[in-house]
Amino acid sequence: MECRCLGTPNFSPVAPRRSRAVNVGLVRRRLWWRRAEGKRRGEGKVRCSGGERRSSVVTREEYADEEDYIKAGGSEIVYVQMQREKSVDGAQARIADMLPQLSMANGVLDLVVIGCGPAGLALAAETAKLGLKVGLIGPDLPFTNNYGVWEDEFNDLGLQGCIEHVWQDTIIYLNDENPLFIGRAYGRVSRHLLREELVRRCLESGVSYLSSKVESIVEGTNGNSHVICESNVVIPCRLATVASGAASGKLLQYEVGGPRVSVQTAYGVEVEVQSCPYDPNLMVFMDYRDFSLQKNQSPEAEYPTFLYAMPMSPTRIFFEETCLASKDAMPFELLKTKLLSRLETMGVRIIKTYEEEWSYIPVGGSLPNTEQRNLAFGAAASMVHPATGYSVVRSLTEAPKYASSIARIIKSSESNNMLLHKSSFNVSMQAWRTLWPQERKRQRAFFLFGLALIVQLDIEGIRTFFNTFFRLPKWMWWGFLGSTLSSTDLVLFAFYMFVIAPSNLRMNLIRHLLSDPTGATMIR
Repeated sequence: MECRCLGTPNFSPVAPRRSRAVNVGLVRRRLWWRRAEGKRRGEGKVRCSGGERRSSVVTREEYADEEDYIKAGGSEIVYVQMQREKSVDGAQARIADMLPQLSMANGVLDLVVIGCGPAGLALAAETAKLGLKVGLIGPDLPFTNNYGVWEDEFNDLGLQGCIEHVWQDTIIYLNDENPLFIGRAYGRVSRHLLREELVRRCLESGVSYLSSKVESIVEGTNGNSHVICESNVVIPCRLATVASGAASGKLLQYEVGGPRVSVQTAYGVEVEVQSCPYDPNLMVFMDYRDFSLQKNQSPEAEYPTFLYAMPMSPTRIFFEETCLASKDAMPFELLKTKLLSRLETMGVRIIKTYEEEWSYIPVGGSLPNTEQRNLAFGAAASMVHPATGYSVVRSLTEAPKYASSIARIIKSSESNNMLLHKSSFNVSMQAWRTLWPQERKRQRAFFLFGLALIVQLDIEGIRTFFNTFFRLPKWMWWGFLGSTLSSTDLVLFAFYMFVIAPSNLRMNLIRHLLSDPTGATMIR
């Protein structure tokens, strides 16, 4: 719900169509066949932007294990690759044109950050600002995601200048009666301005950059790490931090036997319409109303989804059909079918399509092994909110604190010559404890409990859940969405929600607490 990925007009542009009933059985049969074919082949071809066709074969062998493959996109990996490699409106300068080049001649770096998304750029800038010699390595790609954030959170980060549109209030529709007004301003982030600002901070801090894919990280005989890049380029460093996204299993170790990863998927379009069905002064955070129920059997009963909408003007709007979480990724084809059916039933006539979106966010899953030498940050460090999909604001917020911990550890270790001995693993563990203290783990266990509950609920259960959730005191649900509640606060949160919940939701909560493994973890 935070990271929204706008697509390109070069793929399957959406045109106005006449209303028709959705043949649910046919859609499912096609989806199951396509999934089976993808699993059998274990590969896909990506058609790139700019009108050209380029085959990019994606195989399971590129990933550490099955969970790593699912995090990368799994059965939807072709769309995830299209999203990553598409062209976007507004020129985004190449990082290589803005930062000094990193090469083997730079000598041993204090820290190498792998990954050039918001988390990687923020951490590189913050650690270099503290006097460390920092290198940034990763493919030089533009930001293609559409980031939606609570305005106050971005203001607190000093990034208010990166917000391109603000709605002073947000609204939620759970049924045809009494919409909920959140009373909190929501902003759409300019991906161009955000990337420019984060790269500028890297430049001012003295970060050097290498545009390359990282193949592996190995430990040298002298205790340093060696980051192995394409073309046999080797960059030595005291510590390496992986911030290259959730599918980082070839560079990191994750705990064995943890919770299974779930997925949030969303398909969206930014379009010009004859008239907007919503008030353009309000951001539609969730619309769980089932508009197609009157015409035909709806897929909603088995696949709960909601509409997320950003009205940019009375006629230009971004619509996105979202599955909050599911054990198996809801296919983009089904989400697209549901979105178009919803818009047609609402009487929305599309005049022009600007962009498409394929948003794929792994949620839950195992934590990194905190006894390994290599560090992680952002989605690679399992920092995505398990119950909501939020991640960017948390990464940007925690970057200064994590950078301070890394800088303190490296400087202390260097003065004591620790990195030349086996105690280097203890050094890394200190950094891991800063990122994942026991309090954070307890908090995450609570969120995992919420995630496991959500994926079990049908559409009516989802509506009941959120109707109860947004009746909580504002500080509670604000803190839940922003990951700011302490474990003590979360106990109060759970008690309060249980008290005000209707009887059917109470029974679901009790049954889930007693039967689901995350419930037992939370109690411990």
